[in-house]
Amino acid sequence: MNWLHEKHNLIITGPCGTGKTYLACAFGNAACRQGFKTKYYRVNRLLTDVNVGQGDGTYHKLMRELKKSDLLILDDWGMALLDSTSSRDLLEVIEDRYGDRSTIISGQLPVKNWHELIEDSTIADAILDRLVHNAYRFELKGPTRRRLATSDNQACPDKKEVLPAAAETPEL
Repeated sequence: MNWLHEKHNLIITGPCGTGKTYLACAFGNAACRQGFKTKYYRVNRLLTDVNVGQGDGTYHKLMRELKKSDLLILDDWGMALLDSTSSRDLLEVIEDRYGDRSTIISGQLPVKNWHELIEDSTIADAILDRLVHNAYRFELKGPTRRRLATSDNQACPDKKEVLPAAAETPEL
């Protein structure tokens, strides 16, 4: 957990079902056990909460809570394109934490494709510069961990093949 003491980030990428959320939450659990204040959000839910907060007056309170958390886990990164408003909101969260707190990002999309997720290229540069350059990366590989031995995988419909049980451990 030295990365957390050093205020570095973790980036966990890989195909659907390979354990990205599980690994991010395991790091979050370990952080909690060491006394670090940890928050978990799916990115789309965070952006919704920020948007609602701007309308109901809780925005500043939410931003303070996000800034004070020693570890912020942002799951399902890249599930939707970020318009200019959402990307500015995300930049505020990332900028407030940069250099002072650690963030875990988990998502299916490889880091090399992240720039395409953000509508405004200037904001994309700013967000990615703060997230990627001080991060340790895990690129998970392997079959989905959600597959059922007797049926096709319903959790990840893009997976056409059901792999044998022998290939259970994803490579790190």
